Amino acid sequence: MQERVEFSEALKTKYPEPVAYAVAKDEHGKANPITLGWFMQTSGDPAMFAIAVATTRYSVKTIRHSKCFTLVFPAGDEHDEALFFGTKSGRQVDKVGEMKVATSPASMIDSVVFDDAVANFECELAGEKLTGDHIIFIGRVVASHVNTEKVNRLYTVAPGWKMGPVEIE
Repeated sequence: MQERVEFSEALKTKYPEPVAYAVAKDEHGKANPITLGWFMQTSGDPAMFAIAVATTRYSVKTIRHSKCFTLVFPAGDEHDEALFFGTKSGRQVDKVGEMKVATSPASMIDSVVFDDAVANFECELAGEKLTGDHIIFIGRVVASHVNTEKVNRLYTVAPGWKMGPVEIE
């Protein structure tokens, strides 16, 4: 049986929700990560992901400038980094430098991969679509990387930026 409720009330049932970062370099070559809750795989052949970024975010400019992004699945202990990347603007802050995140150059695009993440997907920008207050960026995966260690993935477990790991089977 279903009960009709407000959208905001029904939305609370989506947790736990996986967390990801999108990383794109700005015009000065600075890697700018943003924390995402809204992303999905859209195709297996070719491999593609879609990410949703608020229209007001600096990351819109960096993704459009670089025409690529890295989609990062962060490790379960990266809640401080995820909060920082999602609440600070790359316009004023070097987010990677401030959080001292270990990165390596991406292999196929002009971006970086996060060394301690569960996985990284290098994506070439394939398109975008304005959807209300967010832009959906579509990326074609050109390279994928996984952590050689068993690493739990970071999830938002409840409203209000409450994050924690979910154990990998």
